[in-house]
Amino acid sequence: MRDQCTRSKTGGRTLSLQPRELQEVLDHARLQQSDEQWRAKYGKRAGIEGTIHQAVAVTGIRRARYLGLQKTHLEHVFSAVALNLIRLDAWWNGTAPASATWPASTSHSPRDRDSPRGRYSERESTWVFAATR
Repeated sequence: MRDQCTRSKTGGRTLSLQPRELQEVLDHARLQQSDEQWRAKYGKRAGIEGTIHQAVAVTGIRRARYLGLQKTHLEHVFSAVALNLIRLDAWWNGTAPASATWPASTSHSPRDRDSPRGRYSERESTWVFAATR
């Protein structure tokens, strides 16, 4: 009967059962997710998380480069300005951001290590632009 259930040569299928209380909570959460009000609320959260991902990927905002609240705040302000400039550039040029991972002002992937606007730094895992070289 294994051929009818799986293509695996070594193992069969497994069935994982949760404790009843956990399964009921999971079923209730899935039922709530089918509601339009929940989807609208989650859509807002998805947009915010996309922005946070872009900030982390483009500016490396997850780890502060400086010590102290004032310097860290200033770094966050500069990161926000950089993201806004990237988005303005995409809006002015009528282009959508290539992805949240790479700056919207460039359509280059990490394979394009050098470009007129900047270069990709393997060591820092981020883009280095002409103004910061």
